[in-house]
Amino acid sequence: MKTIAKLFVCCLILFAMPGDHSAFAHGDGAPQSVDTTGLDPLGEEWLTTNPYRGDETAITIGASGYNSNCARCHGLEVNSGGLAPDLRFLPTDAESDEWYINRVRKGVHQNGVTRMPKFEGLISQEAMWAIRSYIDEQPDK
Repeated sequence: MKTIAKLFVCCLILFAMPGDHSAFAHGDGAPQSVDTTGLDPLGEEWLTTNPYRGDETAITIGASGYNSNCARCHGLEVNSGGLAPDLRFLPTDAESDEWYINRVRKGVHQNGVTRMPKFEGLISQEAMWAIRSYIDEQPDK
């Protein structure tokens, strides 16, 4: 428990300091590629609704993508420890899909601080929607 408390304090100190924290915004690891073999390609145009919702292949791929890119901030099995939003409570509707894809693509910046890095150009649209499909399948509190 002491380790978790120390990590929390370190994060608070880091994000309270002025400056660009994009190098630290996603833990100490670089985004990992996600193998989307088995998913239908989505093309160049960005979709605003999840084309893979309920697709078992997408959910499996999304679990891998989530665990290597999202879990360090949003928690294992999408169970946030409070440092980042708890994604289990995202509704599964078009409005929430659009909110999700825009946040993942562009990142989140508040008062000059990177709260979440942008993933556009780092992981594919297929991977982003597969991750959303995995998130959708997690039970909420």
